[in-house]
Amino acid sequence: MMDRAVVEGSALGALALGCLLLWLRSRRASRAESDGGYPTREGLALELGRLRSELYRWLTTTNHRDIGILYIVFGTIAGLWGGVDAMMLRTELLTPPADIWTPETYNALFTTHGLTMLIFFVLPVFFGIGNYFLPLLIGAEDMAFPRVNAIGFWLLPPALLLARMGLLVQVGGQVLGLFLPEESIRFFLTVREVSVGWTLYAPLSVQQPNPQIDLLLLGLHLSGIATTVGAINFIATVVYERAEDVGWANLDIFSWNMLVTSTLALFAFPLLGSALVMLLLDRNFGTTFFAVEGGGPILWQHLFWFWGHPEVYILFLPATGLLSTILPKFVGRRLFGFEFVVYSTLGLGVMSFGVWAHHMFTSAVDPRVKASFMAVSVAIAVPSAIKIFNWIATMWEGDVRLTAPLILCVGGIGTFIVGGVTGAFLAVIPVDILYHGTYYVVGHFHLIVVGIIPFLMLAASYYWFPLLTGRWYDRRLARFQAVLIVFGASVTFLTLLVIGGLGLPRRQAIYPPEYQLAQQIATVGGYVVGLSALLWLYNVLVSYWQGDRVRTTDPWDLKATGQFTREWQWFEERMVERYDLAPAEPETTRRAYAPEAEPEGPGGGVGTVAGTVSRNAGMAAVGGFVGTVLMAGGLGTAILVGVFDPASLVELAELVGLPPNPLLGVGLFLVGGTVTWPLLFLAFSEFLPGRLLFETGLTFATLISTGFAVAFYTGQAGLALVGYVGFVLVAHWAYGLGLTVTFQYLRARRRDRLEAT
Repeated sequence: MMDRAVVEGSALGALALGCLLLWLRSRRASRAESDGGYPTREGLALELGRLRSELYRWLTTTNHRDIGILYIVFGTIAGLWGGVDAMMLRTELLTPPADIWTPETYNALFTTHGLTMLIFFVLPVFFGIGNYFLPLLIGAEDMAFPRVNAIGFWLLPPALLLARMGLLVQVGGQVLGLFLPEESIRFFLTVREVSVGWTLYAPLSVQQPNPQIDLLLLGLHLSGIATTVGAINFIATVVYERAEDVGWANLDIFSWNMLVTSTLALFAFPLLGSALVMLLLDRNFGTTFFAVEGGGPILWQHLFWFWGHPEVYILFLPATGLLSTILPKFVGRRLFGFEFVVYSTLGLGVMSFGVWAHHMFTSAVDPRVKASFMAVSVAIAVPSAIKIFNWIATMWEGDVRLTAPLILCVGGIGTFIVGGVTGAFLAVIPVDILYHGTYYVVGHFHLIVVGIIPFLMLAASYYWFPLLTGRWYDRRLARFQAVLIVFGASVTFLTLLVIGGLGLPRRQAIYPPEYQLAQQIATVGGYVVGLSALLWLYNVLVSYWQGDRVRTTDPWDLKATGQFTREWQWFEERMVERYDLAPAEPETTRRAYAPEAEPEGPGGGVGTVAGTVSRNAGMAAVGGFVGTVLMAGGLGTAILVGVFDPASLVELAELVGLPPNPLLGVGLFLVGGTVTWPLLFLAFSEFLPGRLLFETGLTFATLISTGFAVAFYTGQAGLALVGYVGFVLVAHWAYGLGLTVTFQYLRARRRDRLEAT
């Protein structure tokens, strides 16, 4: 068996040494001596003085941009540490027996991997991005409480050291063991990494004598305080520090997501802190909060998952905010359905506190309680689906630029779709009982936390790299790295979904030999993810020191589509002030929601969707009436043939709470055809395929025909079913043609009148 402490310590040391060598090489290449000789003693003293000054500045700064950089650097270091744990885990799983690490070491690895990545990697990075960019986006000078902001960050490094002290003590003990007798260093030999699982379930976490558990609990408690302090600061900043022209209606989507994320953290992390204190008291003072004779082990699960599931959305929502911010910039279209994306974010925030017990479907919770949590867990998929729909609609017929940020955004959408759908399956009690203890859960969870979440971190680093550093990164290497990480994550965790579906238990170092090939494929995919992370690190470090300087105030040509947002305006002002650059002006400009040119739209108007609808409501009613008359002819024929039952229209009246009257049903059908569907067509027509208006109308009619066919199906079978579907489709095509031809006619009439005047 290999020594885990030596291997992990060596890997982390190699990473640190590699970064140091890159720094030395880059500085030597960029700062050659003027006389070609060696640096003098005075030069070295000056350099050391400069370094001391810089160190003092970073240790005492309260500037939101500096604090943001510190958060990002800290989170990156923690992520690399947790990533080394993951690589060691996957290495053990190359072979069925535990012949690389012991089972206890394997348990310790996935315990520390999970806690490090969830607590010390993801949230600090997102808090760092929020610290740097949120004040710029809302026009604030700084965070609401700059000193508290600094305190919130500086609580995190000691928290991480406490949580991971076991590894440091083990390495120290092995070094001291070379010189001192075992009796004098017994403490170093008794403290070891925690191996009870990252969920810290009682009673095991209470009964295990390892003193590192106490240090871990203290570290987690300290990190919870830091997160709560940071969350309060974000909330106060968004609520009270916005510029005068930034209201709730035009607050950017990333700030909305950070506001909801911070609100979740404000409610979730204090509860986790209370649970950690109770666990510490049980371990050290003989209380019985989680003992059988007290609150019981299930109480810990309730408290932990009441924090744990909102924590998933605390990690997820900033990623969706970044995706909604970055994606439109590289497809040349504004975010589709901005208001609905905001509402879905608020919905996720509220509903996330009502689903925690779906992690406990295999425990002895009352089945009626489980059923209520199952209903909410299924329902929470709706706001997530709204986001996916809006992202895809944003890309529809966009002017796509194949950059690294776009590749990562699209890859994040793909992994989120698969991860979200598998999560909906696990929300169903019988399915969860079957798969709860298998790799299916690992695959589902990691498609989110190794999919969309880190993908959007990397996308943000590439998108804002010119703003952060004033330099360009290697864009070809970045595209390769983006494709590599999407490929590696997909291979790894889709494979785990498959073997989980076959029933392979998770959290076990030993597994049946028939799963070896699948585990090896997953491990190779994991190595690819690790390699891509190193490529990203190499790219940003070398580019920070040696990258090509940005020579324009609009690096991404955002002015061409009217998406030159506040943070880039701040960047432009700084570049003009520091380097006397002229503000960039695009050769051509167009509105952000038009792929090539400004569309005329069905009513010939130019402006927002709401403006188009208000100006063309009359044409919508006329076109809807003509389309409905034509559609009625097709449905009437279906009634005569006997493949459509008009009594099914009664359900329309019942659906809106009216008496089940056929006339009311027909009336509602006519209202929908003349008002509702034409207005929806006006709102969504520019996002539907088709170069000609009637082609767009046919597409729209085909989409709504599917809903009609399902809603009014009355059990037809065989040829009757074929006839029913055929007549529904033809009737809707007639509706679409009547609608669009009427629009075209009325639009031409209006244009003629305008030209005549």
